[in-house]
Amino acid sequence: MKNMSYVSIRRNFRSAFGLAIVVLLVHAAIAQSRYRIDDLGTLRGGVFGCAMGLNNKGWTEVMDTLLDPGSGNLLLRASVRINGLKIDLGTFGGPNSWTNWGGINERGDAVGYAETPQPDPNGEDFCFFGTQLTCRPFLWHQGNMSQLPTLGGNNGQASAINSRGQISGTAETTMPDAGCPPYQTAPPVLWTKGNAQQLPTIAGDPDGIAFGLNDRGQAVGYTGTCTQALHAVLWDNNRAVELPNLGTESSNTAYAINNRGQVVGQVASADGTTFYAVLWQEGAVTNLGTLPGDFASFATGINDKGQIVGSNLDANFNFTHGFIWQDGVMTDLNTLLPANSYLYVTMANRINSHGQISGMATDLKTGTIHAFLASPVDGSNDEALAARNRGGHAPKANVPGNFRRGLMGPGRGTLNATR
Repeated sequence: MKNMSYVSIRRNFRSAFGLAIVVLLVHAAIAQSRYRIDDLGTLRGGVFGCAMGLNNKGWTEVMDTLLDPGSGNLLLRASVRINGLKIDLGTFGGPNSWTNWGGINERGDAVGYAETPQPDPNGEDFCFFGTQLTCRPFLWHQGNMSQLPTLGGNNGQASAINSRGQISGTAETTMPDAGCPPYQTAPPVLWTKGNAQQLPTIAGDPDGIAFGLNDRGQAVGYTGTCTQALHAVLWDNNRAVELPNLGTESSNTAYAINNRGQVVGQVASADGTTFYAVLWQEGAVTNLGTLPGDFASFATGINDKGQIVGSNLDANFNFTHGFIWQDGVMTDLNTLLPANSYLYVTMANRINSHGQISGMATDLKTGTIHAFLASPVDGSNDEALAARNRGGHAPKANVPGNFRRGLMGPGRGTLNATR
């Protein structure tokens, strides 16, 4: 696939009514829950972990990297953390597997994508592992990984699974992709009882992916070309509805939908230089903005209470802060952790009905990246991690080279905005 450039409002209240709202919002921010943060570590002594999917039992699906002791090569693996147990989900005979958001349901079934040993016939690196091996969508059920069908093509990814066992993602067809010859088109897909259903796209877009899925069978994601996400989309009863943007057809992507039909994701700024976390509800888009000093943001999780989590990035598009957004206020998660925490949250991915949050954090002792699970606890927020942030500078998340590309879809979007 083509290399992409990953670039991906405040209001003034002058009336007494506006001042009252400000007071209420400040109070809401102060009243935020504190969190206990549990280090989920890495898989088999690996060098990187990022908790992506999360269910209401606190079970997570995790992106892991580890060194192959035989070859010394870096391996990427999807794993599951269940009550302290770490399970490597394996592959289809190739070296790597990976996951997107929403990859685990209440039963503990997990989805993602994994390599086979077979080279892709077209030389495509569909899942950005750098191997040019075919990459297939998988379902992990009761300890067994099985392939999900594509739409006749070579590759695919499964992104989310709901409590009904429906799965969303993308899969290649047999049709050539005119934008990236000789690759195949890869439209969004919904799998039901193991059968792949191609979802419609916006404006004849050839490609796309359904990242998020709720228990009503509504899916969200994007459609576009093989090199760029264009339209954020909601699929409902096999009908594609374009979600509004901020005026630019670039990098617009929906990542999650709750059972109330609220959707979160990212849209490009009006000038196309960056992107912002957004909430879509009742046909309108709300820009959630960024934390002070940050340049970009995107939202990847929302629970049925309407609490939203996501990530901020700096001007160089390094991950800087995981956030929670509620009652109209975006809050740095690090300000809600105890002062003795050695983990600094740089990415928040999912939030469940109990308010638990999954993501990745920098280990301030070693500089390595660990998966975490944060759980709300009672108590005041007097001892905030931000108060002791060394020099006021957040650590940068040093992530694997293919991380931004791999987690954002099959080389066909989306953490990119045009400059």
